[in-house]
Amino acid sequence: MLKTFRSGRVDMVLLVTVVMLLVFSVIMMTSIGVPKSISLTKPVGQLFPACGEDGVDCFFLMRRHMFRILAGLVAMFFAFRIPVKFWKKIAVGIFFLTLAMLFGVLILGSTSNTFARAWLVFANTSIQPAEIAKLALVFYLATWMERRGRDLLDFKNGFLSFCLVTGTLIFPVILQPDFGSTLVYATIATSIYFVAGARLRHITVGLAVVAVFVLVVVPSVPYLKYRFTSFLNPSVENCQPEVKEGEQRRNYCWQTEQAKIAVGSGGFFGKGLTQGIQKAYWLPQATDDFIFAASAEELGFIRIIFIVIAYVVIAHRGLLIAQHAPDRFEQLVAVGLTSWLTIQAFINIMVNIGLMPVTGITLPFVSYGGTSMVSTLAAAGILLQISRSATPYYANSLYRRRNGGTYTSQHRSY
Repeated sequence: MLKTFRSGRVDMVLLVTVVMLLVFSVIMMTSIGVPKSISLTKPVGQLFPACGEDGVDCFFLMRRHMFRILAGLVAMFFAFRIPVKFWKKIAVGIFFLTLAMLFGVLILGSTSNTFARAWLVFANTSIQPAEIAKLALVFYLATWMERRGRDLLDFKNGFLSFCLVTGTLIFPVILQPDFGSTLVYATIATSIYFVAGARLRHITVGLAVVAVFVLVVVPSVPYLKYRFTSFLNPSVENCQPEVKEGEQRRNYCWQTEQAKIAVGSGGFFGKGLTQGIQKAYWLPQATDDFIFAASAEELGFIRIIFIVIAYVVIAHRGLLIAQHAPDRFEQLVAVGLTSWLTIQAFINIMVNIGLMPVTGITLPFVSYGGTSMVSTLAAAGILLQISRSATPYYANSLYRRRNGGTYTSQHRSY
């Protein structure tokens, strides 16, 4: 049997897949970003200016997007060059620094015309700490769980401690409120906890507690309540609930409806690049949260399915890297990063095709967003670094023992 990995070599399949997604994002930003670029650069009061007229820049978003990709590639390069053990040494410091930023957002943060107070603005540049915190969560949990070892099987020292650590980082994100990031945090933490050797009954208890928490919290937060009720029952009453006098009435079904129209109108072969209609007048955040739907309208099912396949490839290569990781810490980091990139991608895609309520999270490597692009590319760089030090045999199998632990093998598989 051929070796899956060779020591000292980068996983080229993962690297090529990420680069292809970046190229795809530039192409689609050039096509989809024109209406928003015109809106951002047109003179005040002018309705339908032409490109180049009175300083109108039709490729304003595309240029900014490429600058953000460049910044992300720099972060990816440094993340690749830095030994993974370095992150282990500073994991605690990064965790508490990020925690301080998350609480700082609640006081000094900006909403950027959304429901969540999630951005810190410095000199016309916005930073979203919740994106950086995903990296911090992965590093800290991997360090913490490696040190715990068999104590993870204990309810008090394992399960309750895990809930406390994870909940500490999730709590300020809930207060923003940012439902999408909260969901991604929970899946990252659960994935690492599962692979680290947690008992299945403890995970089941945790999921039950989360379900009860959701049932209690969602009805008490208006925007979450209406998003869920309009998703489950898209009636006029749920989509456009009555509001107090003087308040703006919102349509909580609008984004989902317009996204489904975009995907459906694209059909099998799409309308062609630049020919999409939804991006211009109807679909909000066409370059951000709903870039998948806007792209599906122009490319069609036959082409957009390759984007879904790309994330499946990332998931497969990421888990292979975890299995071949040289030690426990790097295995848990690989699992956490892979879970983050792929689960967030599939949540975004499910929202775009109407299978989940609107969550407000980006499509990794594709959506327009500075902090998101830089952090996800840094995550890819760390995965590539782990792949370079991977062993040709399954050093840390992801298969689990009957007692709840994860099986660790030193048997070579040639």
